[in-house]
Formats: sequence, C-alpha cells, structure tokens
Amino acid sequence: MKYKRLGRSGLRVSPLCLGCMSYGDKSQRPWILDIDDARPFFQKAIEAGFNFFDTADTYSFGASEEVTGKLIREFMPRDRAVIATKVFNPVEAKPGPNGTGLSRKHIIEAVDGSLRRLGTDYIDLYQIHRFHRGTPVEETMRALDDVVCAGKVRYIGASSMYAYQFVQMQYVAEMNGWTKFISMQNLYNLVWREEERQMNDFCSQTGVGLIPWGPLGGGFLSTDWRKTEKQHSERTRETGRYVTKAYERPADYQVVDALIEVSERRGLPMAQVALAWLIARPGVTAPIIGATKLSHLDSAIGALEVQLEPEDFKVLDDCYTWNRNLGLLS
Repeated sequence: MKYKRLGRSGLRVSPLCLGCMSYGDKSQRPWILDIDDARPFFQKAIEAGFNFFDTADTYSFGASEEVTGKLIREFMPRDRAVIATKVFNPVEAKPGPNGTGLSRKHIIEAVDGSLRRLGTDYIDLYQIHRFHRGTPVEETMRALDDVVCAGKVRYIGASSMYAYQFVQMQYVAEMNGWTKFISMQNLYNLVWREEERQMNDFCSQTGVGLIPWGPLGGGFLSTDWRKTEKQHSERTRETGRYVTKAYERPADYQVVDALIEVSERRGLPMAQVALAWLIARPGVTAPIIGATKLSHLDSAIGALEVQLEPEDFKVLDDCYTWNRNLGLLS
C-alpha cells in the first residue's frame, strides 16, 4: 500500500481510512459491532497496510473511541498509527449546557476525555465535527492551537461546513499565527459532487487534504436499490436522514445507470468503480471506509488497484446534475 501525504503536511497516511463509527456499543444500535466482532476488521485493515483510523467522541457515546484505541494497540505499535477523532457533539445522552459545541471549555474537556478513552497520550488528527455558530471563531481556533501546543494533538482538521466558514477559520488562524487545519472531511462521492464547487478547490489550492465521508453514498453506489425492497443501508436509514434526501431523485439514478454501465463493461463491482473514481479525484487523500462486513473491506482494498480509463471517467463525469441543495449544513 502506497502512503500519501495528508494535504501539504508531512503526515503520511494510507490511501484508505478505516471509519470506526460502526464499532462500539452494540446495545445502542443494532448495526454497531462490539469489540469482539470489530476485531477482524482492524486485523484485516492493518494487515493490508492501513495506518489511518477515524472515529469521534460522540460515536456510541465514547465506546467507539474505546474500541478503536484497544484494537489499534492490539495489532500495531502506537507510533505507526494515525488516529483521528472529533469534537463538537455530545458524549452523553443528556449533556450539560457546555457539553456540545466548540467553546474553549468544551474543547479542553473533550480532548482529555478522548485521550482517556483512546488510551493514548496524543491524538494525531483532532477534527471539529461541524462549524459552531454559537462560538466565536477566534475562541475555537485559539483553543485548538492550545491543545496542539500542549502536545495533546499533533494536527487539526475539520468536517462538513460551508466553504466560507472554513475559509474564515483558516484566515483567523493564519492571521494570529495559530495552527491551521490540514484536512477537510466532507460529504463527497460520485452522486454528491457539490463540494467541487467551492470547498474542494479551496482545499486543493491551499494544501488541505480531502478525506471524504460517505464515499459510497450510504450504499447507494454499491447496489441498484430499484431492484430491492430497501433504500440505503440500515445505518444510513437510521442515522443519516439528511443523507438519504441526497440520493432519491431521478437525476441520482442517472448516476447509478452510468455507474452500472462502466461496472458491467469493466467487469467490476459498482462499489469498486465508484471508489476508484473518488480516489482519483483532485485533492483526495483517503476516503473513509465504513465496513460491517469483511467483504466491504475487501472490496475497498481492491478498489486501490482499479485504474479507470478516460472513457470511464467521461461516462461518470457527464451523468451528474449540478446545483442541488441538501440542506445538511443549514
């Protein structure tokens, strides 16, 4: 597996990141795998060369971080792993008034909680899960710089927000000499390309690496749902109601039809073609792969070997309908 720099930083990561949202406390949701069921996924990923793992303090209310930390320590030295987690959302069902958001108080307390659950003394990539309108940008960026200077965090990253918000945060950090974000974890895939309008270009031009979440659209790009009784994966139907709205229009099925055309011509699974397309996009460092079946992981690893031809890209690029509003961030 060939490792890639995350943006312009010196941090080198595997070209796929194992998303750990599905691992944690099974009693909370039926699709979550507990530590024993999650173990084979970490073992397979690490044996294949993965060194990049993404979780969040809010996943399974902290249990995902616990499982992630334990299984990484079980299969590889800590210094070879790149552990990414997030701050913003609550870590308990009924948080206090400062239990969410991006205030200095919450960030300082949250990073210590994540370190404790992960069982490590530093976090490689600490990401803000969303933009917080309720906290001044200066307060958030100074607090993030402080946890870096304290040695608790090596790098910082951000996740889904409007491009102008991300620009503002980077500008404030630069003007004050504070730590800037090196990564953007945004919703980006073959059927949702709106991020190419502003966010992706800004990131590419300023050296911010893209680590897209939802690379297969919650299963929309792995199966023709018109031929089944389901719509999206179980996890997406339960946790991503705003996501399912992005993949239900006639135009979205034009993308699926194009994907099927390329898939059948190349003799490859839909999921591998869709992932190979994403891996090849400008600025993309490592899509985040969620897997609850080992076959999902095998398919993702296989996508690294897929080389799409110019005619494949043309079919896949020409099928997309632009100018849609998901409402994810409003």
